[in-house]
Amino acid sequence: MPGLQSASKKRPAVSQGGPKSKKQHSENPSSTKFEEGKVQKRSRPVTQPIPANDLSDEDDDDEEDNFAEEEAEEQEIVPDEMIVDGASSRDPNAARESHKVQRVLQEQRRAAKPHSQLLADAKRVWSLARQKSIPSAERQKHVKELMKVTQGKVKDIVLKHDASRIIQTVVKYGGQKERDQVAMELKGHYKALAQSKYSKFLVTKLIRLCPAHRASILLEFQSNVLPSVVLADSFELYANAYERSILLRDFYGKEVALFSQTQGSEPEKANARKGFPGVLEGLEGERRKRVLAALKENLTRIFNNSDKGAITHAIVHRALLEYLSAINVTEDESERERLRKEIFESCQDVLAEMVHTKDGSRVVRDLIAYGTAKDRKQIIKVIKPHVERMCTDDEAQLVLFTALDVIDDTKLTAKSLVSEITTHAPTLINTPQGRRALFYLLVPRSRRHFTPAQIAIIAEIDPIRGKTSKKSAVIREGEIRGAASEGLLKFVEDNGAEAARDTGGSLVVLDIMLYADGDKSSAMQSLLQPLASIYPSEDASKLHPIDLPHTSRMYKSLFQGGHFSHASKSVIRSSSFSPSAFASAFMSIVGEDLTVSMAGGEGAFIIAEFLQRIKEEGSADEKRTVKGWFGEDVVERLKKSETKGRNVLLDKINALLL
Repeated sequence: MPGLQSASKKRPAVSQGGPKSKKQHSENPSSTKFEEGKVQKRSRPVTQPIPANDLSDEDDDDEEDNFAEEEAEEQEIVPDEMIVDGASSRDPNAARESHKVQRVLQEQRRAAKPHSQLLADAKRVWSLARQKSIPSAERQKHVKELMKVTQGKVKDIVLKHDASRIIQTVVKYGGQKERDQVAMELKGHYKALAQSKYSKFLVTKLIRLCPAHRASILLEFQSNVLPSVVLADSFELYANAYERSILLRDFYGKEVALFSQTQGSEPEKANARKGFPGVLEGLEGERRKRVLAALKENLTRIFNNSDKGAITHAIVHRALLEYLSAINVTEDESERERLRKEIFESCQDVLAEMVHTKDGSRVVRDLIAYGTAKDRKQIIKVIKPHVERMCTDDEAQLVLFTALDVIDDTKLTAKSLVSEITTHAPTLINTPQGRRALFYLLVPRSRRHFTPAQIAIIAEIDPIRGKTSKKSAVIREGEIRGAASEGLLKFVEDNGAEAARDTGGSLVVLDIMLYADGDKSSAMQSLLQPLASIYPSEDASKLHPIDLPHTSRMYKSLFQGGHFSHASKSVIRSSSFSPSAFASAFMSIVGEDLTVSMAGGEGAFIIAEFLQRIKEEGSADEKRTVKGWFGEDVVERLKKSETKGRNVLLDKINALLL
């Protein structure tokens, strides 16, 4: 069947082994910054599963390929066996005649539709312009011809699903002149287009690729709050401060919408950039209360209809953050607490839908910081099923960090959050975000693992914490670390050797060993056992751990007992780790032959630190044993070698032998 043949020829996605799409700027030199590389996508809620492939409704190629399939299905002729007449089914000539009749009827139906000839001409040119592998100059020629065919008729045909994709091709591959022309022809119709099943994708493309028309397009949505994909994309990905204020204004109620219609003048833009505080400027008493009540009412309506999907949009999160910020500057404390309690009760069950955006994350963090013990328990209950996903999201993980920083009931956080994080350590260790979540359990806000900007964002809640939390930060951090230690040490015991072979994994394993509380003898054995393998490795595809730079640095730091501080030019020892015990375990597990072999290879610096630890903290028997390992013959071989770190190693040997 033709429909099945078309489906079998569909180009597979990149994630399914298909060819990579060409960079759009190679096709069109006038592309904007949004076209370069991969098209931006909205952040994904942690409550939604990650799809097998990363295609979405907005994906250009996917839309066009779907149209090819639909077109084939429309043209499909009923097969012979479906003909009812028994005689005709046995007569090939009768079947052919039946097909001819069906084709004629199909052509007649198409010809009877409005703009049928226009669409036929446009499809003919479109089939050439949308080809994947044609030179840029040839594509531009077809796009210009396509624009001539549709010029002046764009608004008449764009609501049709096939014509909509034709115009999308003009916008996608055309120059800025063609894009602006399409945007001008559709002026005044964007509200209807955004609500259409097919043309809403065209609106998104025009907002993305026509920055000069973006504000005028968004102005058409004034007094019409549509929690749609179009506005969500526009707000989160493309709009500037003024354009976002246009989209937000309708959340503030009819009174604000009526008296603050904007035409885009410079004074209006300057005031709009202030956001909700700019709207509240000069409002006193009852009028201010009416505006706040209107914003609250619109937000509550969205919270009560969370199944519509708008709750996940960044524009809703910004409106909620503005409402909370306005509440926080209310002079009457009892009124402030009442309003905060009411908005929390209306959104408490959907907070997990917000944590993936910058504003949504800040909203939930504020609610945790200001909340009562009961409120905090409810928030933990809501986010607990999504802890693993939150750990791997840049914004959502800040909510977890705030919960760990603020909640005094560490038994609650240990049971609901800490255990969830440590359980998923084997997965979290594979991403930078996941590793940050593990680090925060042991060394929160460490400059070694968190940038100053990240620390500043986390610290924004500190002034609130000082008023709403009773337990000191030092005690709370110690209790969190203690709750996490058992699970993390078990992770090192089971997976540490393999994790240490990865650059990021070695950093996590090192800090678990240095800062976790509890017995680390089993974890030490797990890390030292790989060193007891033949050195150098006989398998060229799997190097010995000592020959991996990041792994060897980990072992060196363990022998030192801490991290090197560039500020003090010395090693800052950890009180939770015994480097002498690690050196003793190294002696018993690795032994003389392998230690000497490592000393003559890439492990000179590591063995030097081992010798330093034995000299300073080893027992008399250990010192005597290690001295025997480095006799005159070994020292002579090391002197003749050209291995890196040879001189440092010889100095440590001489110091031990004295």
